[in-house]
Amino acid sequence: MQVINEINTDPKARDVFFDSLDPNAPLVMVNLLKFKEKAEYPDGRDTNLSGGEAYNIYGEAVTKMIVALGGTRVHGGLITSIMLGQVEELWDAVGIVEYPTPAAFRAMLESEEYQDIHVHREAGLAGQLNISSTSPGHVANQ
Repeated sequence: MQVINEINTDPKARDVFFDSLDPNAPLVMVNLLKFKEKAEYPDGRDTNLSGGEAYNIYGEAVTKMIVALGGTRVHGGLITSIMLGQVEELWDAVGIVEYPTPAAFRAMLESEEYQDIHVHREAGLAGQLNISSTSPGHVANQ
């Protein structure tokens, strides 16, 4: 299994992602985050922030947006170890968020307010995996 951390979504891939979801079901997103050692802002500004500190600026602002649209920040914390499986390098942190619908999540991502805070996310992240899951009541039989 190859794992590639990324920072930004290709618009076509984003469309495919949202088209694959049940539009009426809550959406849970698991975010595995890898931070830069030092924040690097796209505009080249000088900063003493670590990648994690820059991401936390984004995280505080986006949490308010999530709550305002009816979502919940289920969990956020540092990754400490791995019990099962193997990866070359652990992610630094995990965030789990539940959105009321995929449309609510997409509207947030496309909002001007989100675009304004995204710069801190981009400055702090070396990459991430953004994994979708259904809410417990929507588990399909496989």
